[in-house]
Amino acid sequence: MSPSSLSRRQFLATAMATGIGSVTARQLAAEKLPAVKQPRATDGDQRFEPNWDERLSISVGTKAGDIVGSGDKALQAAIDYIAGKGGGTVRILPGTFTLRNSLHLPSRIRLLGSGPETIITKGASETVALSEDSDWYDQEITLEKSAGFQVGDGVVLITKNPNTGSQDVIKRTLVARSGNRFKLNDGLRKNLWLSGKPTASSLFPLLTSEYTKNVVIENLTLDGNRENNTNLNGNYGGCIFLQDCNRYSIRNVTTRNYNGDGISFQICHDVKVENCRSHDNAGLGVHPGSGSQRPLIKNSRFENNHIGLFWCWGVKYGLAEKNQMTGNNFGISIGHNDTDNIMRENVISNSGKVGILFRDDARGKNFWANRNTVVKNQIINSGAEQGVAIDITGKTSDLIITDNTIVEKRMPMQRTGIRIGPDAGTVKLADNQIQGFMKSIDDQRKNT
Repeated sequence: MSPSSLSRRQFLATAMATGIGSVTARQLAAEKLPAVKQPRATDGDQRFEPNWDERLSISVGTKAGDIVGSGDKALQAAIDYIAGKGGGTVRILPGTFTLRNSLHLPSRIRLLGSGPETIITKGASETVALSEDSDWYDQEITLEKSAGFQVGDGVVLITKNPNTGSQDVIKRTLVARSGNRFKLNDGLRKNLWLSGKPTASSLFPLLTSEYTKNVVIENLTLDGNRENNTNLNGNYGGCIFLQDCNRYSIRNVTTRNYNGDGISFQICHDVKVENCRSHDNAGLGVHPGSGSQRPLIKNSRFENNHIGLFWCWGVKYGLAEKNQMTGNNFGISIGHNDTDNIMRENVISNSGKVGILFRDDARGKNFWANRNTVVKNQIINSGAEQGVAIDITGKTSDLIITDNTIVEKRMPMQRTGIRIGPDAGTVKLADNQIQGFMKSIDDQRKNT
């Protein structure tokens, strides 16, 4: 067969068999592509686009705007309109918006409030028991009483797993009803059997999203009405809750009074939290969740939460810089496989228990918070009479703790500046100013 008669498929097969294809691939991988200096809007190209002077925008207000309303339906309608056009800005005018369901954010959207005068909140929660069994393949539930539940409401369904005894949590929307019988927006995929004492609660994150990217949330206040709502675990909710998302920027946003977390994002990468305030939440001020890579948390305030900044499991290559953490039980908590993070130039004050805690998450061979850096922070007045400013527990290793100001301005009592547990590995301490403690450094390791 002559070369000219070879089909494309035959040529590729021959190239692979002779190694020509692999050589070409290696050569291509070694080449550096030209820089894109004059991008054009090209169909299907989501990486490069011109910096347009004006983009599609829609406004929502309680009394005026392109869409007028004070609840989730008006706001979601604006969000869906912008999403349907390929992205743009939803401008929320001053006013208080009370939700009955989460606002679900799509990709390529900017949710822009009007500053502190834009408040998004929710009503009081209700919890009702289920009165009929629902199997994992069902898409409906029956409540003992409908109470204040309405079609369109966001709900959390909680039950005891019949096999493991653990708690199952399911988030859904009520989309149809007949009396106390409600259809859900999606199948259950868990068994809601009466033996597990299942309940439905009108709980939801205020803002939420799954599997989306390139979103900005800016200039607004989220209030969780904590005193009138039951708790929702931060792995499922918060004022802001994201799951499997990429490239989110949260700027100039206040998250407050949520019976759970202020800001929580799980398996989300390149999330930026800048110039925000998260305070008086029952759970965590900000919660970079399991597996999240490269979070940036900067110039923000986390006050009067259970924990100010909680690095969850496997959070890596993150930076927390120039934040203020005041009045939390723990200023910062870092543990299970949270590695290669930097905590720099933060002010951590009046922590109820510990300023910075390196947790003993002993669940595997090497699951501690190794290779982290704590540099140029101020840690002031940590814990009660036996409080600790920096507490390093478990087999945590390869830490760099340098140039920090660690101060106790109250009586020394039994307080400790830096405590290093007996099983800890390498910890580099250098140029730290430690004042006012009974023990500046309590190194419990035997071979140091």
